[in-house]
Amino acid sequence: MTVARELIGKTFVRLAPSISSPREVRLAGTIVETEAYGYTNDRASHAYNGVTAKNKPMFGEVGKTYVYFIYGSHFCVNISAHSDRVKAGAVLIRAIEPCEGVDVMRRLRSSKNLYGLTSGPGKICQAMNINDSLNSLDVTDPRSEIHIEFDKEITKKNVTTTERIGIRYAAKKKWRFVCGI
Repeated sequence: MTVARELIGKTFVRLAPSISSPREVRLAGTIVETEAYGYTNDRASHAYNGVTAKNKPMFGEVGKTYVYFIYGSHFCVNISAHSDRVKAGAVLIRAIEPCEGVDVMRRLRSSKNLYGLTSGPGKICQAMNINDSLNSLDVTDPRSEIHIEFDKEITKKNVTTTERIGIRYAAKKKWRFVCGI
């Protein structure tokens, strides 16, 4: 849960190939909502029943992307995060406030609405062209296609803790962190 809270206010970056030029395009936004997922203490976690080919990044080195397909319609991106005492865990990036490459994000989402552009985990992946081919990337490496920049600080009083949303099990856990509620 510590990582989920600490990611609020950090910059989430996707370095994507450009369709119209040989240079890559930088898509970025400030993380404003996250949700933590545990291991055997969390029935809602993909890691709850043990390691599989799909959830393997949750059991590996911390700071790696875990991208999965959900509801047969969209991808979600997580960052593997767990202590040395726990075998698995991850933090779902639930929402970002777009700040770079907004025009590209709008095209990828076919949306002009800035407010809802990246206001959910599936929307983030669509707006940033993230799919499961980007699994297990090191988000601590600034050259990685997906990485986190730790240049911003949000005071703890601006971060609210709530129950998790959009899940069936263990929803009462206050493992969701939101900036500015």
